[in-house]
Amino acid sequence: MAALRGRIDGEVDASVRRRAEYSSDASNYRVVPDAVVFPRGDEDVARALAFARENGLAVTARGAGTSVAGNAIGTGLVLDFSRHMNRVLSVDPEGRSARVQPGVVLSELQRLARPHGLRFGPDPSTQNRCTLGGMIGNNACGPHAVAWGRTSDTVRTLRVLDGTGTERTLANDLGVLPGLPEFTRAHLAVLRTDLGRFDRQASGYGLEHLLPERHSSVAKSFVGTEGTCGLLLEAEVELVELPRATILTVLGYPDIATAADDVAAVLACAPIAVEGIDARLVEVVRAHRGTVPELPRGGGWLFVETAGASREEAIAAAESLCRTAHALDSRIVAAPAEAAALWRIRADGAGLAGRTTAGEPAWPGWEDAAVPPERLGSYLRDFADLTRAHDVDGLLYGHIGDGCIHVRLDLPITDAPKRFRAFLFDAAELVVRHGGSLSGEHGDGRARSELLPVMYSKAVLDVFAGYKALFDPENVLNPGVLVDPRPVDDDLRVAGLAPIPKAGFAFPHDNGDIATAVHRCVGVGKCRADDSAAGGFMCPSYLATADEKDSTRGRARVLQEVVRGALPWSDPAVAESLDLCLSCKACGSDCPAGVDMATYKSEALYRRYRGRPRPADHYALGWLPRWLALAGRAPRVANALSRAGALRRIGMRASGIDPRREIPEFAPTPFRRSARARQLLAPSDPPEVGDADETGSEPRCVPGPARDVSRDRAAGTAREVMLWVDTFTDAFDPDIAHAAVDLLESLGYRVRIPGKRVCCGLTWISTGQLDGARKRLRSTLDALDDHVRRGGLVVGLEPSCTAALRGDLPELLPDDRRAAPTAAAVRTLAEFLADRPDWQPPRRSGRTAVVQPHCHQHAVLGFDADRALLATMGVEVTEVAGCCGLAGNFGMQKGHYDISVAVAENGLLPALRAAPDDAVVVADGFSCRTQAAQLADRRAQHLVRLLLPD
Repeated sequence: MAALRGRIDGEVDASVRRRAEYSSDASNYRVVPDAVVFPRGDEDVARALAFARENGLAVTARGAGTSVAGNAIGTGLVLDFSRHMNRVLSVDPEGRSARVQPGVVLSELQRLARPHGLRFGPDPSTQNRCTLGGMIGNNACGPHAVAWGRTSDTVRTLRVLDGTGTERTLANDLGVLPGLPEFTRAHLAVLRTDLGRFDRQASGYGLEHLLPERHSSVAKSFVGTEGTCGLLLEAEVELVELPRATILTVLGYPDIATAADDVAAVLACAPIAVEGIDARLVEVVRAHRGTVPELPRGGGWLFVETAGASREEAIAAAESLCRTAHALDSRIVAAPAEAAALWRIRADGAGLAGRTTAGEPAWPGWEDAAVPPERLGSYLRDFADLTRAHDVDGLLYGHIGDGCIHVRLDLPITDAPKRFRAFLFDAAELVVRHGGSLSGEHGDGRARSELLPVMYSKAVLDVFAGYKALFDPENVLNPGVLVDPRPVDDDLRVAGLAPIPKAGFAFPHDNGDIATAVHRCVGVGKCRADDSAAGGFMCPSYLATADEKDSTRGRARVLQEVVRGALPWSDPAVAESLDLCLSCKACGSDCPAGVDMATYKSEALYRRYRGRPRPADHYALGWLPRWLALAGRAPRVANALSRAGALRRIGMRASGIDPRREIPEFAPTPFRRSARARQLLAPSDPPEVGDADETGSEPRCVPGPARDVSRDRAAGTAREVMLWVDTFTDAFDPDIAHAAVDLLESLGYRVRIPGKRVCCGLTWISTGQLDGARKRLRSTLDALDDHVRRGGLVVGLEPSCTAALRGDLPELLPDDRRAAPTAAAVRTLAEFLADRPDWQPPRRSGRTAVVQPHCHQHAVLGFDADRALLATMGVEVTEVAGCCGLAGNFGMQKGHYDISVAVAENGLLPALRAAPDDAVVVADGFSCRTQAAQLADRRAQHLVRLLLPD
């Protein structure tokens, strides 16, 4: 690929890691390309295509890689347009149009159009990361298609390179492409009778747009060709007026099929969106989030949006809808925030439906079939019979108003591809019997192209082949899709995947298998979206670099190569892929598929280094509690050494720590030392069990005795609480612990801390030293066992340590019966106080605060209790969404400083700059407080400070 690098301004990457990252999209398929190209402009695209043609390579266009049918993967060269060719070139308010490059994200176009009272009509659930080029390739739709149509309805002109490298501007002129006028005249009958029968007939090519009665639109016929006919350089698209007011109405029905029966009555009310969801999907969302907004009675629901020139008009339309529809129950949702929360159920459906209600993986493949809306109820009942006959199951949702239904099924891809294949052909025959289309939105790709003969005659397929040949006579562009397709059961990513023997974490939600766990990533790409406005934290390193390498999905793809045996754990590609993962755990809560890259990274480091020498920073930072305990014996000496410039820099470099970082100052007296004087130490505990650390030998597991926890709780000491004082609070911020003791004692509680020094093991976990982490966690269980056995609670002050006790403890010690009860007994300070209804925090009306929730608290513990406390106090809060960037050891490690600062610039630093000087900065996390101090010179304080009376 050196010759290609010399030809273009953009990047060409043929590394093992990069090829793995682009080997899949959001589909079931894996095809490793020869190289990935990031073109900077039109010339780069042309030169890459010329190079491919000269060397017999295929070319596949890619935007955000969210294609669920395998449309955006291929051999040869993959061209990623999202990296550089991602601008909105112009917005024309008078002409209600915009000019865009193919890699622009839809939400960016919406942002720029909104001030003009305009928007792009189609709005798929991936709109905060999908690109316009990808939408044009797949003819994407969205909930508002009943009002504003599909992407094909929006395009005016397209500037493309065809397969010969010729640039063409496509509009309403058949003469733009030699042979196209003759081709169209020769096939008028087929175009009129077989294509465009209903709005969601997305399978195949949309050649009905070539008809003279449809304005001979070559541009519209190109939409939905899935990159098989040309490479998009620029598009002019139409915009629509934003409604002045919208109202959401939720209609409840006995089931989703009955809801579909009522579509005609609903559409008679001229809604702008009609979406359907099944009760089982709602249950999955509830399990994922803990709660969902109130829904009307029923087992299936229609979400119907009505619009009007005023709010009153929109509400009147909603009330008319409720009278017209034949629903069991209905609810008009007037509050915009609640409506957004309800719509989010639907938006998260694509990822959450990646698991069945039984927790099994569910796959696309029969993802978005469509039938004429009047046939949808009947089709759904027959489809339910079909899935039962094939013993597959999945969760239903979709664009009910258009007759398009989405479902992911627990298809037997891993162990029975032939049964998978048989189901697809039977499903294709069913949808055709109902006059429908194999695809209603996402295109055919590798998932359905082989099924096209079930839907279309040979004459139609020959027309498709002839159309492609006019644009791409050498079959360079995305071969194997639509024309001369690959078999649907070839190139399946998980086919034949074998379980990996256990080593580190238990992976209880993935049958104990790291291979199953990393394949949770189905590629929906939410990790590429900036969800900070909605309170999301994922994925901080990608937001800083905009490189697929640093997305949760990109890392998962590399680990998928490892578990399939294509890469060893020790391969440099794995280390490079995981290097900028902050282990923030945000993906564990924000990813709809439940990918937990922090855990996977820890497991990968464990497998790579177990029994082997480690990098210096693993000893310096991974064993940090040991060093802090030693420094606590002589804090003044430690502080003096940390301020000795040359010595400090030499020591930090030798330890793998970035010398630009400051060493926090040790407190004169660690908390544990003064705790003895306050008589807070619990009685001494039994000695630690097992001495193995990172030598490769497994420490001995000594499970605690079985016990009746409820009985012990009833007999427990209800007014005693165990305060978990972590290493960092002990060494650097003991005043926080003293304040917590004062607060809890003022509420009438006897406060104790473990009698011996214990640790949650977090620094060992984050560096993959899991044997050492287990050793410390067993010692912790020994120290807490008697208290927990008697029904006592454990209150943590440092969110990352508290999250480790609640989340990592049971996954690292699944066979120790004490682990689960101890994890269940752990509370944050705010959670503990929230269960004390007789206590009220002091009022702080008029105070303003910038609040930085810790990533681990956001992901594992939740921030609702803290948020409620601050609201009760009357504090005016600016809540930062996103990681602070220090993230424990990450921001201290050599090579991470610049990324650490860039991550802070995503949220924390702008919030601190915008805050008034007298604003309080609240951050319970030691890392968050350190980052604020070192990068913004703002002293942050723990929540407990605000809770103490003045």
